[in-house]
Amino acid sequence: MVERQSTKLIRNIVTTIGVIIALFWSMAPVYWVAVTSFKRSREIYAIPPTLWPEQFTLDNYRAALFESPFLHYVINSFLVAVGVTIVSAVVGAMTAYPIARMRFKGRTVTARLIVTAYLLPPSLLFIPLFLVLQHLGLIDTKTGLIVAYLTFTVPFCTWMMISYFATIPKELDEAALMDGASRAQILRRVVLPIARPGIAVVALFAFTHAWNEFLYALVYAYSDDAKTFTAGLAGLVMGDTFIWGQLMASSVIAIVPILIIYIVAQRYIVEGLAAGSVKG
Repeated sequence: MVERQSTKLIRNIVTTIGVIIALFWSMAPVYWVAVTSFKRSREIYAIPPTLWPEQFTLDNYRAALFESPFLHYVINSFLVAVGVTIVSAVVGAMTAYPIARMRFKGRTVTARLIVTAYLLPPSLLFIPLFLVLQHLGLIDTKTGLIVAYLTFTVPFCTWMMISYFATIPKELDEAALMDGASRAQILRRVVLPIARPGIAVVALFAFTHAWNEFLYALVYAYSDDAKTFTAGLAGLVMGDTFIWGQLMASSVIAIVPILIIYIVAQRYIVEGLAAGSVKG
């Protein structure tokens, strides 16, 4: 009995230490970004660096918000991410439903092609995509960025929804078909309400992918009207010169919206999971 308690105590201590290390590893960069954003330039370059600002300043935030177009870049990112999320969720659901719930020739091959499309590195696609967007007249537009981002968010959302739809009992579809419902009605009125937790997770990941994307934003958008905040941050690096204060302040500003969305969405996801388990 004593030996079992000692083993349990050691296991708890090791787990606690592991959690602390993981928390420090993940939060230390965020803390450093936030702290640096409140430092003056002289303190930022001080050696040794200070873990806490000796004198707080909001000059970096004022420069980012009112002396640069960065706030406009954040709005552009939000509009693009929302557009990508809506289209990805709708197309992903409409594509995933027949693959997960119906039997037809080529179903397995289609599912594998979707996975393959998602696994393709964006660095291999940005030149062909550039040519396509240029032909369509969508270079340096927010619409062009949305189209480009859909190439990796739609396959991702579709594959995730296939897995989630497969967990829903097919007897629900059969009962609805016997009542005279069409496949579109079954998807809209039966499957989607039960799959709300999965849709919420998929939409959240699609939004995050579009929000954080850098390569396409840097290549396809170069004017202030279409540029997103990730490309805007790159503009604060001039050769070997880094405007660290404004760069860190801009990063904090960009983190806040996605942090709020994650907190709010997490609450709805938990509620949806509870409701979905009851309905299932």
